Amino acid sequence: MLDWTAVGEALASIFPFECLQPLFMRQALVGLFLLAPVAAMTGVQVVNLRMAFFADAISHSIFAGVSVGLFLSIDPRWSMIGLAIFVGVGVTACRQRVSLSADSVIGVFFATVTAFGLAAASRERAVARNAQRFLYGDILTLGEWELSLLLVAFLAVFAFQFIGHNRLLHLGLDPIVAKAHGVRVGLYQYAFAILLALVAVLAVWTVGVFLVSALLILPAAAARNLARSAGGMFWWALGIGYLSSATGLVVSAQNWAGTATGPTAVLVAALLFLLSIPFRGLRNGIRRPRMEAR
Repeated sequence: MLDWTAVGEALASIFPFECLQPLFMRQALVGLFLLAPVAAMTGVQVVNLRMAFFADAISHSIFAGVSVGLFLSIDPRWSMIGLAIFVGVGVTACRQRVSLSADSVIGVFFATVTAFGLAAASRERAVARNAQRFLYGDILTLGEWELSLLLVAFLAVFAFQFIGHNRLLHLGLDPIVAKAHGVRVGLYQYAFAILLALVAVLAVWTVGVFLVSALLILPAAAARNLARSAGGMFWWALGIGYLSSATGLVVSAQNWAGTATGPTAVLVAALLFLLSIPFRGLRNGIRRPRMEAR
């Protein structure tokens, strides 16, 4: 089994901040450095496939899964994974089989799982109290089990991106054209829905239910403003994800800040997105004269 303490010490030596010396802070740093690329890579596909609302629906299904798990005395880590995958697969199946628009199908699932979670939480006050840590997230409570799962997700997302990156780009442009080029559209839609559900569950540990979609979308949106190609967008999102996560952890640990790590990292990513907007306008301004010259 991997020695997470040694990994944390190695990362802490790269970032010589006093606030990173406690063991729980080093484990949080390891967790963020595993989660940041997972969220960034998945977020790039979410933006390209225009699935932001879909990601939001899955994140709210996680709250319902937590409520059901606590109510039935089941480990919430398993119940929220199960319900998130169920919602992801259910939305994908309905989108392929009904005449409603994608937003309408997602809206139906979004409203249903949110109401279901609130109903389950309202039945028992103890359930509502215990569910609060999942609503707001707490990266500082990560243990070896969570870090091992993050490592598995890290490897799985990299493998999926290596195999299906170009195919997902085709899907983002036009599923019909992608199918004509031999892409197994249904298979990749279901696979990405399951992968997105798992990444959303992992993100809940960091930023909570309410900010999952922000953690996925902000680095990818900023990367889209800065990148000149699909590959460049991938690497920009990766760098922004790492920078915002590490900065959020260090800033939140300062006495003058005293904020939660997850929301602080999201705010840093939002600031980077705002700073990226002028670069997009500058790049478009440079391209326009070239097009007119033609």
